Amino acid sequence: MRYLTSVARFAVAATALTVLAACGGAEPAAAPPAPVQPSEPVAPTEVTEAPEPSAPAQVDACALVTKKDAEQLAGTPLEDPMPSGESCWFTGPVSGPVAQVEVHVGDGAKKILDIDRDLNHEFETLSGIGDEAYLEDGMVFVNVSGVWVAVRLVRTDDPAKYNERLTELARTVAGRL
Repeated sequence: MRYLTSVARFAVAATALTVLAACGGAEPAAAPPAPVQPSEPVAPTEVTEAPEPSAPAQVDACALVTKKDAEQLAGTPLEDPMPSGESCWFTGPVSGPVAQVEVHVGDGAKKILDIDRDLNHEFETLSGIGDEAYLEDGMVFVNVSGVWVAVRLVRTDDPAKYNERLTELARTVAGRL
């Protein structure tokens, strides 16, 4: 109980400090200094702007894997996609069967792969799909031009049953990137 009280006190103190910082102080802000006038005219200089590096295009996870693609993978009807950030979720109806297809794009997809590697999951390298592609139980990872995509299938039967479908979907996703 003493721990909870300390945590509660800390939360209140942190909130109070945040509010005070956001409001500024009690003292009014000082006026900005007056601009300095040059004693002699200054010749204008030409300003050149460096081109901005192009940011990678945002990839729509729900466009990479359509509802039709997800249903073919899962082998059952699924609800309409639910986009969430760089992910897309397709879930089975509440009446069953249990099925879910997850699509993750970008850093999150790569992070899932890295974690699974750290956990010593077994992977099969898929040749000829994107720049690199890997298959594991119930999941496939694809990299095309530095963009990672992970597709996870959740079903209650043997994941090996879906390896061929996952591989074909990886090929489709790579073609859409």
